[in-house]
Amino acid sequence: MTDPHRTEPEGFEPFERATPPHSSSRSDPTQQPGWERATLEKLAFASLREQQAARRWKIFFRLSWLAFFIFLIWLAVSRGTPTTAKTTAHTAVVEIKGEIANGADASAEFVVAAMKTAFEDEGAKGVVLLINSPGGSPVQAGIINDEIRRLRAKHKKPVYAVVEETCASAAYYIAAATDKVFVDKASIVGSIGVLMDGFGFTGLMEKVGVERRLLTAGENKGFLDPFSPMSDAQRAHAQQMLEQIHAQFIDVVKKGRGDRLKTGTPGLFSGLFWSGQQAVDLGLADQLGNVDFVAREVVKAEEVIDYTRRDNVAEKLAKKFGAALGDASVRAMRSAPALR
Repeated sequence: MTDPHRTEPEGFEPFERATPPHSSSRSDPTQQPGWERATLEKLAFASLREQQAARRWKIFFRLSWLAFFIFLIWLAVSRGTPTTAKTTAHTAVVEIKGEIANGADASAEFVVAAMKTAFEDEGAKGVVLLINSPGGSPVQAGIINDEIRRLRAKHKKPVYAVVEETCASAAYYIAAATDKVFVDKASIVGSIGVLMDGFGFTGLMEKVGVERRLLTAGENKGFLDPFSPMSDAQRAHAQQMLEQIHAQFIDVVKKGRGDRLKTGTPGLFSGLFWSGQQAVDLGLADQLGNVDFVAREVVKAEEVIDYTRRDNVAEKLAKKFGAALGDASVRAMRSAPALR
């Protein structure tokens, strides 16, 4: 029995105080009822927030790419369309750069389309063909040459050729149709000739013991095959064809240049080329000058507007990632006349 009147010293505890029955469950969440459901809900909400954030980023990147491609398309369209109003006097420029060939930037399709737009523009007081090309297809050059003459007669507008670095072969075939040819003193001009190039591997095949099995219907069907020998008759046929195209080239140059051309110059039509200063002396060109000079002093419309037709973004990507590779492979295995 404990004396009810007994007093203990201050700070003395005869027994430890009992721990409340639910204090440990409050500090340990796993001891609380429904803790599994609460934990699963937290995990589910966290996963949902992560998915929402990832979805927002995915949408952001998709919209960014869409905006980028829209910008590229707008840029391609805006580059191909002159921004000056038709009533504003200006000099129209059409570039002919690189190889003159079907499917290239300097193809007849692109150049003719650009020239038509330039000639039809009421504000264009003259058309300048800005040329920097080593040559290419005589067919493509012939189409452009014919269109220059037709458009000039139809619209009664002057057309000039301005040469940058090079105006050779098929490029000069085009320049000969213009009213005047302007060059830099160091430009390369001329090369009035035709060639057909290729390779022959018959001797190498004999040395390594490789047999060529080519089946044709027609004895001359495979005469340009690099793995088959070329007969004298086939060689004579090809040479005759080249000489005929060469004669057509010479006739175009003579008609285009007229009395300005010094036809008695040795080697003028032999495929040789000359500097811009020599070209002026020989009558292949008229005088020295660049685009700004022609616009300011000849056309009398100093503002220059580019009408050049170019590939859009989709066409460039298609050519870069497939079409161009296949076309290059085909060209490597065939021979065709070229003005270069």
